[in-house]
Order: sequence, then structure tokens, then C-alpha cells
Amino acid sequence: MSNLSLSEQFEQYSAWREQLSTQIGHYRQWLTNEEISDWQIDLRLQHLIDRLAEDKLNVAFVAEFSRGKSELINAIFFADYKKRLLPSTAGRTTMCPTELLYDGSRPPSIQLLPIATRAGNVTTTEYKRYPDEWTTIPLDVDSADSMLETLQRVSETQRVSKDEAEKFGLYRAQDADSLLTVDAEGMVEIPRWRHAIINFPHPLLEKGLVILDTPGLNAIGTEPELTLNLLPNAHAIIFILAADTGVTKSDIEVWRSHIAPMQGGHRGRLVVLNKIDSQWDELKTQDAIDAEIQGQVVSCANLLGLENKQIYPVSAQKGLLAKINNDHELLVKSRLLELEHALSDELIPSKQDIVRENTAGEMDDLMTSTRGLLGARMNNIDEQLLELTGLRGKNEEVVQHMMAKVEEEKAHFERGLQQFQALRSVFSQQSNVLFSHLGMERIKAEVRDTRIAMEKSRFSAGLRSAMNGFFSKVDENITHSATQIEEIKEMMAAMYKKFSSEHGLTEVTPPTYSTFKYKKEMDRLEKTYNEHFNTLLNMLTNEQYTLTAKFFETLASRVVNIYEVANREADSWLKAVMAPMETQVREHQMQLRRRLESIKRIHKATDTLEDRIAELEEMRHNIDKQLEALNRLESDIKHALIASLSKVQAIAA
Repeated sequence: MSNLSLSEQFEQYSAWREQLSTQIGHYRQWLTNEEISDWQIDLRLQHLIDRLAEDKLNVAFVAEFSRGKSELINAIFFADYKKRLLPSTAGRTTMCPTELLYDGSRPPSIQLLPIATRAGNVTTTEYKRYPDEWTTIPLDVDSADSMLETLQRVSETQRVSKDEAEKFGLYRAQDADSLLTVDAEGMVEIPRWRHAIINFPHPLLEKGLVILDTPGLNAIGTEPELTLNLLPNAHAIIFILAADTGVTKSDIEVWRSHIAPMQGGHRGRLVVLNKIDSQWDELKTQDAIDAEIQGQVVSCANLLGLENKQIYPVSAQKGLLAKINNDHELLVKSRLLELEHALSDELIPSKQDIVRENTAGEMDDLMTSTRGLLGARMNNIDEQLLELTGLRGKNEEVVQHMMAKVEEEKAHFERGLQQFQALRSVFSQQSNVLFSHLGMERIKAEVRDTRIAMEKSRFSAGLRSAMNGFFSKVDENITHSATQIEEIKEMMAAMYKKFSSEHGLTEVTPPTYSTFKYKKEMDRLEKTYNEHFNTLLNMLTNEQYTLTAKFFETLASRVVNIYEVANREADSWLKAVMAPMETQVREHQMQLRRRLESIKRIHKATDTLEDRIAELEEMRHNIDKQLEALNRLESDIKHALIASLSKVQAIAA
């Protein structure tokens, strides 16, 4: 286990990202200075650098109300403000899903989406594109008291009729728990806001940390976006129980329905047993207190199907107090440090591995391309040197023969260019076929057709048929895309081999590209749909249709997002497949022209032979230096990729 807190290790991770980005920037600048780059390579490098800069680390806090969730967020992330930044009082404080992040392009503020937007089927993600739909309140970051007052807005509620609450999906007459929310006047208390975004220039948020604060089972069950998008995409989920209540029925329902299914293959799912200070008793020995807390840990682990070591007992309130008062003894007693260390050990290394793997694969491809280009230039110069040194002392007839030979080679290559142009045409057609399956127009049409089918049939069988048809068509599209990708890859591999044997170009193996991850994500969404649809079947027809429609719109938004990513990655892959051949063809064509011009000059004036040989030898020397520089750049990038976080922080300091 690391001895660093989450904040400290995240600082190191951010420094690692920045140093890696700097090394990639050096490589990009070197390519430009040496006139080796082209627009496609430059675009790919810029995309890499942007991706590192925009990298986010999403941590979700999930709990029923009164478990001390907001207090735990304050204790881990915001204790430096020496007071509670997020509202944390007895009872329910977080009434809507709340994201804490920082976007430097916008002023510090809190954006609140009115609960009335739940009456329609538009997702929160879609509303994020329209700031005018949100209530925006500026944050005075220079005043902790003013910030605290502003942030209290996430706790606001309002009283509405049962019909209105039902329209928002926040009341069901058949649900016994819903009946308990109705007051003597027949009104229902509901959240005033559907979603909150707090844009706040905290050092960790500025470096890409995003914190999601969720308001419990009711919101998770009625806001499909949490189930389908926000929670599955979190890099860590902290599930919070309370020592003074134990594991309740609703706690188990949240865990089993929304968190446990995502555990397979995922790191960063931690369970916190909060409020252990409720067990502190001056009339008991410390051993007796520890035994009681351990007993609760064992009980929680058994109920959730976990090992004891996966449960972290803490006192968030005492941990926050200890940090504010610089009370190390109390901080140790609160056990908050153990949780922070565990979270940093779970979260940061796994996130770094993902970024490292993606970046290394892209850089290997680019470095191989650059080395291949320089190697081709070196081979061409060696051929010219061999030709020209062979002309020393030769008569005019030999020079003419050499010139004829190069002209014949040039003519042969130009005939090959006709094949290359034909290949480009076929490649373009094949790319269009790929995007006909994976393109945005295709998925939007599938969403539109499914929406129409659902509207035509509001009964269970019709809704199930429409949704199953949607998943079936998307799966079919992804399968066809995978087949098309293999066809393109095989075609390009054959063309690289042909040009290598016929014209001496470097044979390149086209990079791999798989749609498997998109298929896996669709399988997850379909599984989530099947689990929730069984619940929806038990509802009355109108309510069943309303909630299913809301669920589908959220699901469709997520699928469209998957397709957008797939489109970007497919486009990048297609460029990566074709770019090396385009570069080699252009380079070979240019070298042939130079060779022919060189021999023509020598034919006219033999005294230029030695000058040209000297010029080629200088060019060869320069390529040697470029290859040495490329090796150094590659080594620097590899060292940056594999550098340990502690070493990076030491260098940065």
C-alpha cells in the first residue's frame, strides 16, 4: 500500500501526464524542424497531446441519505478550506446528482437544471449543450462562507401535487415508500433541481478530477443516466454505509442493482463504513471498541458478498475535524488515511495503465512510420551513391545507359502509381461502406425508428420488441463494421506487399483496430436494460411507457456517444492505414526525380559528378544524425511512459 494520500498521488499522476505530453511535444516539434512531418502525422500528435491534457479522473460517491457522503467528500478533497465546503447536516443534503469539476473556459459557478425538465424525455447530457436551460449562479471563490451559502442550493426542495410528482417520475401511487412522502395536504416534497454542476477552481479539479455526488436509491432508480452512463464510466465508485444504521434494505438494493454488477474486471469499487465514531465510548477499552467495529465490518462484508478487507471503516466527520485542526492523533483514529491510501492504490495506477497503453500504441506506430521514412531516404541515397561512384572514369555511353535505366524505373513506378490511384479509389469506397454501418446517420436512423415503434405500441410486448430490435440492429451494425475493417486491412496489407516487391518500398503491417470494446459496452447496456425492463413490466401501461421512453432516450444518448467515439477512432485508423503508403509513394517519386536530374546534370557536365557525390554523402550524414535524434526522442518518450509516479514528482519538484 502506498503511503501517499489520493490528493498527493493524483498530483503525481498529473505531473506524469504533463511530462509525457512535453516529450511528445518535443517529438512533434522535431518532425516539423526536420521537415519530416505531414498534416496527418501532425494531427495525430495534436490529438494525443489534447487527449492527455483533457484526461479526466471520475470518482463517484454513492449512498443513501444520512450516510455522511458529503462529509466524506469534504474530508478527502476539501479539508484545506478549513470548513465544510459541501453542505453536510443531519438528514438529506444532496437532493440531486451533483458533479464537481473545473472548466477554465467558464467562470466559477453552480449550474442547476430545473426538475421540470424531467417531464420530457431529453437527457441531462443533451441539456448540457444548452446552458440557457440551466439556472447559473456565480461562485465567490474568495469567500468560503459565500461559497457554502451558494452550494446549499443543491439541497433545495419544493412541494408539488401527486400528479406533478408522478409526471416527473418521483411518485408512484402503487409504491408504499412513495405514500410516505405525501403530507397532510396531499402534497409531495421533491427536489427542486434535477442535476447540478459545480465549476470550481480547486487544484485537483483543475488537473482533471471529476467528483460525482449521487443522492441515493430514488435518484439512481429514476434517472437512467446515472445507471447507464455516469456510474459505469466512473474510474472509482465509493459506496458508503453508516455504522449507526448498519446495512439497510435500500443499501443492499443500491449495491446489488447498480454497483455490484459493474465489479467484474473493474478496480476502484470501495465500500466505506462511515460514522465509526458512533461506536467510540470512553467507558469501553479501545480493544472493545475495535472489536465492535470489526464485527460490523464482518457483517457488512457478508451481506454484500465481499471480503472483510474490502470494507473501510472511517469517521469522515472526525477526519475532517482532524485535518482542519491539524490533529494527527485524531486523524489516525478516524482511519481516513487508510481509505485515502487504498483509493489512491486502486484508482491512480489502473488509470495510468490505461493512458500508458493507449499512448504507447499510438507512439510506436508514429515512430515506426518516421523510422521507415528515414530508412527509405537512406536506402535511396545509398543506391545513388553506388550508381554515381560507379560512373567515375566512365565514358558518356555509360552515363547515358544509367540515365535510361533510371528513366525506365521512373516509368515503371508511374505505371504503379496508376494502381495506387485505383487503390485510393477502392479504399475510399470501402471506407464509405464502413461508415454506412458505423456512421452517425445510421445510428440516428436506428434511434428514430425505435422511437416510432415504441410510440405505436405502449404495451409490454411492443416495447420489448422495439427495444430488442434496437439492440439487434446495433449489434448487426458493429458486426458488419468488424468484417469491413478486416477487409480493408487485408487489402492494404496486400498492396503494401506488392509495392514492396515491385518498387522496393518498405512493407508496413497495417495497425490493428477492433470494434470489440463497442460490442462489450452494448452488451452491458442491453444487460442493464433487461434488468430494468422486468421492473417496468409490473407498472401500469402509461407509467410503464413513460419510464421506458425516458430510459430509452438515455440509452440512445449513450449509444450515440459510443458511435461518436467509434467514428473518431475509425477515421484515425483509416488515416493511419493509408498515411505510410502515401508518404512512401510521395518520397519514392521525389527521390526518383532527383536521381534522374542528378544523372542528367552529370551527363551535361562531368565535373558535377564529385560535387553530387559529396552532396549525397552530406545528406547521408544528416540522416544518420536524424536517426540518432529519433532514437533519443523515442527513448525519452519510453522513459516518460514507464516512469513511476514518485520519480516524476521528484523531477517536477
